[in-house]
Amino acid sequence: MTTPAAGMALAARRRARVRVEGTVQGVGFRPYVYRLAGELGLDGFVLNDAQGVLIEIEGRPEPVAEFTARLAAEAPPLERVERVAASACEPTGAAGFTIRESPRDGIPDAPVTPDSATCADCLGELLDPADRRFRYPFTNCTNCGPRFTIVRGVPYDRPFTTMAGFRMCERCQAEYDDPGDRRFHAQPNACPQCGPSVSLLDGDGILVALGGARDAIAALALSLRAGKIAALKGIGGFHLACRADDEDAVALLRSRKHREDKPFAVMPPDLETARELVSLDGAAERLVLGPERPIVLAPRVAGAPVAEAVAPGSPELGVMLPYSPLHHLLLADAATTLVMTSGNVSDEPIAYGDEDARARLAGIADLFLLHDRPIQTRTDDSVVRVVSGRPTFLRRSRGYVPASIPLPGGTGRPVLGCGAELKSTFCLAKGERAWVGHHIGDLKNYETLRSFQEGVAHFERLFAVAPSVVAHDLHPEYLSTKYAAEREGVELVGVQHHHAHLAACLAEHGCAGPALGAIFDGTGYGEDGTVWGGELLIGDLGSFRRVGMLLPVRLPGGERAIRQPWRMACAWLVAAGAGSGAGSGAGSGAGSGVGSGGGSGADPGADPGAGPPLPRALEGRVDERAWEQVSQLARTGVASPLTTSMGRLFDAVAALCGLRPEVSYEGQAAIELEAACEDDGGREAPYALALLESDGMLVLDPRPAIERIVADIDAGVSVGSVAARFHAAVATATVTACARAASEHGVDQVVLSGGVFQNRRLLTATAAGLQAAGLRVLMPERLPCNDGGIAYGQVAVAAWRMAHATT
Repeated sequence: MTTPAAGMALAARRRARVRVEGTVQGVGFRPYVYRLAGELGLDGFVLNDAQGVLIEIEGRPEPVAEFTARLAAEAPPLERVERVAASACEPTGAAGFTIRESPRDGIPDAPVTPDSATCADCLGELLDPADRRFRYPFTNCTNCGPRFTIVRGVPYDRPFTTMAGFRMCERCQAEYDDPGDRRFHAQPNACPQCGPSVSLLDGDGILVALGGARDAIAALALSLRAGKIAALKGIGGFHLACRADDEDAVALLRSRKHREDKPFAVMPPDLETARELVSLDGAAERLVLGPERPIVLAPRVAGAPVAEAVAPGSPELGVMLPYSPLHHLLLADAATTLVMTSGNVSDEPIAYGDEDARARLAGIADLFLLHDRPIQTRTDDSVVRVVSGRPTFLRRSRGYVPASIPLPGGTGRPVLGCGAELKSTFCLAKGERAWVGHHIGDLKNYETLRSFQEGVAHFERLFAVAPSVVAHDLHPEYLSTKYAAEREGVELVGVQHHHAHLAACLAEHGCAGPALGAIFDGTGYGEDGTVWGGELLIGDLGSFRRVGMLLPVRLPGGERAIRQPWRMACAWLVAAGAGSGAGSGAGSGAGSGVGSGGGSGADPGADPGAGPPLPRALEGRVDERAWEQVSQLARTGVASPLTTSMGRLFDAVAALCGLRPEVSYEGQAAIELEAACEDDGGREAPYALALLESDGMLVLDPRPAIERIVADIDAGVSVGSVAARFHAAVATATVTACARAASEHGVDQVVLSGGVFQNRRLLTATAAGLQAAGLRVLMPERLPCNDGGIAYGQVAVAAWRMAHATT
């Protein structure tokens, strides 16, 4: 029976139920709450559940109010509190504060934390000979370590991770149970006595004798210093590594990996070494040091001590600092910068299982550094660069996924966005949250498709999303579109490729539109069945209208023109009227089908006339007979669909400059054209790039520029000058067209997106010009401007259409 005194004491107490949502599991949030409650002398409990964290707090009114005020402001470094909701409840008088076991029921709705780089405290222990975790490559705590790549389900507790098979020893269990320890409830907690271990094998799977080295990592470092190539199992999959300053080793890695030219990332041991390789401004340095540890693309320092084969023809290097204890130990032991590239053969997903890696990488790696902690989800390294002081993604994956992105207006029904074909990602959404998946790669083969399917299924389980609506690209041959069509019992929503780019950028900025979108990329299926890629769109999240485009030309040989930019050079010369066949092909006149993007070109049976002569810059590099055959395709339209692709225009100019007649990876020609640009301080005027109007459509016409470029190259003008003037021409014409279209259609904001805007020079010049014209410029910031953001855009469009559907 409650005494009067006890009743009075209870009446003086306050109890609050606090619901915390966001990234609050696996980041030390519960022990933080425990310590805060103890500091304020409060009673109650905290637990993880399927929605996030639930707290009941009780005590005198002032400390209870202080607790709720400080809760989000002083939370741990890896948390991201999205919502705190407190409500009063009846005091119980129970004494003490406890961390309760997570309930096993409920629908998961708690964000899973991305993997995080080793924190300073764990790094100190790793390198301290007196510490029991000295040189232990799986050291972690609540402030760092693997999360997404080991989690199998929620709540985020050890039985739902790949650490479930490792039973903590007494000392680790004591840390785990001690609220005052930073490893309190750290789910991957382990030590050399009870946790995962590493082993070093040769190419035949035989354990390597350490030969005097103190452990497998030290032995591997010695082999790498001697010029060997190794596959090492990291956080989200395998890396292939070799010395970055060893020309022979890097060239051998290229040969074995079948990666002819695409740059490799490098991993220096520390920031000081990184500064010897690349020029880092404040924003780039913060990225390099951040807990996400992406690959950061930055300007190469003159004389940087890396092999030329690391990044041939590129003025940038991709650097990332060690982000796991294993990497820290290896780089410290090797005492040199290492190439650290994805563990795969070109065009395949990275290997993440031991047997898979040994099978697929056996012809590449001399040695294998393995460990026995399973990886649940293969996850590539993220790639970021700084443009105008802001980080921009080229690839969003490890360190950032699966953090949710808000979905403006939310969605009443769960939605899956299947993305496109290149830079494949997927996106799941329910309520006001969208989860964009990790980078999968290009959906061109069974392995990448299976990785895509596995990723979707894992996210569906992890976030308890059962999509009833599936959004997809309009291209009927994309594997992602075919996957969508095979889903049973769902409503399908087709979203045009460039509209998805526009919608993704609008949605991440919390904007419904309308806006003008300048969407420039390589390939996208147009509503008229042609290949789009240089588009001006007026639209919002639900719909769009095409109001401008690049002049359509032929894509001779279809996809072969993507791999062989000289074909696009030929097509643009035909369009510009070079040779006696001028005017016979589509796009050779300003009004030739440009209003619709269509037009079938000349009659294939007609005499096509003579084609353009082989440009001097391509002599000896392109077979003259092949050139004539391709020019005939461009003039007749046979096997040559129409395209408005801005990406293919950059390819054409790169070929006309003699830089890259053929490519070995997507975007190579445009990347090298940007790299070739000289800084002339604006002394050279941009090339003329005309702005025409046809059937109410603005048409960017680069034919005058194409003619001038060929003449300048033939006259010996430097490629650097030509490249810079071409970039300036595209930027200037884009600004002029956007300003005119925005005025005509009554909008004041412009979206710049699509893979072509990965070009730093083009993006900065275009954005600056638009801002000077008084327009608000929106660019992707939380997602890539390339096809890695398409899935989120598809979801945003589908959600908007559902919300605004008429009954």
